[in-house]
Amino acid sequence: MTAVSGDGNCSHNHTGWNSKMEQLYTWFYLMIFIPGLLGNSLALWVLFRFISKKTKAVIFMMNLAMADLLHVLSLPLRIYYYFTHTWPFGHGVCLLCFYLKYLNMYAGIAFLVCISIQRCAFLRHPFCAKAWKRRYDVRISAAAWLTVGLCCSPFILMRNSRGSSAADNSTITAAIYTNSSCFKDLPMREVNMALAVTMMTFAELLGFIGPLIVILLCSYVIWRSLLHPVHKSSDCRKALRMVLVCTGVFLFCFAPYHLNFLLFLMVSQKIITHCGVVLAVTQFHPVSLCIASLNCCLNPLIYYFLTTEFRQITRQGSSILRSRLMSMESTSSFRE
Repeated sequence: MTAVSGDGNCSHNHTGWNSKMEQLYTWFYLMIFIPGLLGNSLALWVLFRFISKKTKAVIFMMNLAMADLLHVLSLPLRIYYYFTHTWPFGHGVCLLCFYLKYLNMYAGIAFLVCISIQRCAFLRHPFCAKAWKRRYDVRISAAAWLTVGLCCSPFILMRNSRGSSAADNSTITAAIYTNSSCFKDLPMREVNMALAVTMMTFAELLGFIGPLIVILLCSYVIWRSLLHPVHKSSDCRKALRMVLVCTGVFLFCFAPYHLNFLLFLMVSQKIITHCGVVLAVTQFHPVSLCIASLNCCLNPLIYYFLTTEFRQITRQGSSILRSRLMSMESTSSFRE
């Protein structure tokens, strides 16, 4: 692959980098698969078991865990592709796995925002919290899934360009597109300048800047409430802790990707052609995607450390498991 600067004199061979990038994807996805699968499966089991409890934001946590689990379940196919460099599962399955990556990211952002807003609103208006029905959270979650699902569709539409000339001219793809290509090797469709600017603005404002402002505002409102003597309660401190953790996960996982995303889209559409910038942006892109995938391992920590029922049931389960192991041990020693 060659990147060309505006003067046309700069070129760079990406063969070595592409090999390292594939190794990065393979080992990173292998590393997060088991923790993500176990953590989110356990989270869903606990949250479903306690659905009758009046736990704040439980519906949003369940949807967050489902979004993470969908992405985690697609990781073995990603690992297979980057390990074997072949894709025998068909173009449709490839686009579905590609889509699930971004669906997980933006559904995760949406439900982190929902959790932050609800904790902040219930703290400020406790009587509203008592009258709040669980079906309202279900409706909000359904609307969030629909909105995120529609907004993520351009990611596969921009990559679903089989047989187009974009595969020959793309400065992003590492290899010429074939029927066995998938994920990073899918060609990027080129669009006109007006549409590219609209997509970049829409994605950054709705996908990152808007949610970031909302979460930071919720943190500020709860912090201000703590300064008031009336609101110095354990509930207020718990609410602030949860919103701050949501803010931390949001910034750590999604800020690197979205800070690079704008430049990456401009490079892919040949708006930016300077060789040094192209190299820096394209090489940081897979790193930012890996960091974003960490949210499927970090989100279960939110449930464990910030939800009392989650800690209770996991502790009960571990104590039951310990007692059963001890009884099995004593039985086997008795037989001996």
